[in-house]
Amino acid sequence: MRIATWNVNSITARLPRLLAWLESSGTDVLCLQEAKVAEEQFPTEQLREIGYEAAVHATGRWNGVAVLSRVGLTDVVKGLPGDPGYDGSVEPRAVSATCGPVRVWSVYVPNGREVDHPHYAYKLQWFEALKAAVAGDAGGSRPFAVLGDYNVAPTDDDVYDTAAFEGLTHVTPAERAALTALRETGLSDVVPRPLKYDHPFTYWDYRQLCFPKNRGMRIDLVYGNKAFSDAVKDAYVDREERKGKGASDHAPVVVDLEV
Repeated sequence: MRIATWNVNSITARLPRLLAWLESSGTDVLCLQEAKVAEEQFPTEQLREIGYEAAVHATGRWNGVAVLSRVGLTDVVKGLPGDPGYDGSVEPRAVSATCGPVRVWSVYVPNGREVDHPHYAYKLQWFEALKAAVAGDAGGSRPFAVLGDYNVAPTDDDVYDTAAFEGLTHVTPAERAALTALRETGLSDVVPRPLKYDHPFTYWDYRQLCFPKNRGMRIDLVYGNKAFSDAVKDAYVDREERKGKGASDHAPVVVDLEV
């Protein structure tokens, strides 16, 4: 079984690439982030034509998550119980579903913006809500994983230059502590292998030639429980999909399971 996560940074802009990648990669389940459309605008029919069902949680031009599956899609849950919301609204940042023998969450963690910004406090509160929401499945015997854009680099090795991020979000002790607390529910980091260079970066800014210079970050993560992690046979960053015209600024992270 092949499971992947990919922040597509607008499904409308990326749809031809997404459809081609799904067909060529043999992916069974894809956790997708930053759909940036309302649910009624989601390309459900185009996906159905190539064999995928979709569980979508999206409300408009920002955020939006989905789970795409060609191996079944049941028990869909949209949003987090206890979601703190931001600026008076609850954002579409999490959706979960059971796909064949595996249950997954697709998550798009708030960016945090700046350390002294209200969005940073929201990010930490959102992590608390995520931890509470997944704790039951994380400790269970069924293969289970939380996949998505976490907007946190777990370690200093997960950024191209620690000095470049000094004082910025994505690397602060509080954000990394939130990741640790999430893992302590019974999850572990499924670290992919890079297809090029030494570090499995998953995101490269569009600006300043970051991709060709490999100035990246590993912020798209797969956190699986023991049943999931024990079934992993391979995991890699599909760096090729970050190349070329019309690419997302994130690459898919692909995990192969024996289940």
